[in-house]
Amino acid sequence: YAGYFSGNVNITGTLSKAGGSFMIDHPLDPANKYLYHSFVESPDMMNIYNGNVTTDGDGFATVELPDYFGALNKDFRYQLTVIGDFAQAIVAEEISGNQFTIRTDKPSVKVSWQVTGIRKDAYAEANRIQVEVEKPAREKGLYLHPEAFMLGPEMQIHYQQNLEARKVAGQATGDSHE
Repeated sequence: YAGYFSGNVNITGTLSKAGGSFMIDHPLDPANKYLYHSFVESPDMMNIYNGNVTTDGDGFATVELPDYFGALNKDFRYQLTVIGDFAQAIVAEEISGNQFTIRTDKPSVKVSWQVTGIRKDAYAEANRIQVEVEKPAREKGLYLHPEAFMLGPEMQIHYQQNLEARKVAGQATGDSHE
């Protein structure tokens, strides 16, 4: 590990990484296994909300979203999936007042829904990520993860800095090997 934290970490700027996951004790075998899941990521600052709802006797259901939803999000996308029946489902009324309405062509239909929105809070609006960026001249021809391209560690962007840091750390601890 380049760093290990036990407890909460608060970053007030951005975090850039090659990958990400959560790691927990496996719920079916916590004494012997770990369970990993990867983050869901996109080129947008996207939030995801989802749930299940059952339409009423007339085929309508209103989905209530958190009270902060409209203040935090814009550019909504909807996905609906009918569960357990052959039925049609539509978004009958788009999001307004932190709620939207689903309609099915039959009564009492269970519908799984997902809504995504792009963050529109002040920080997000002022700090959109650049999705594609040219490497600085000193990093061109070098890689963040050279092993993924079948290249040696000397092709890593920070190889020389890391080598020097390991040497200094070895001198400080009396460890003479790298």
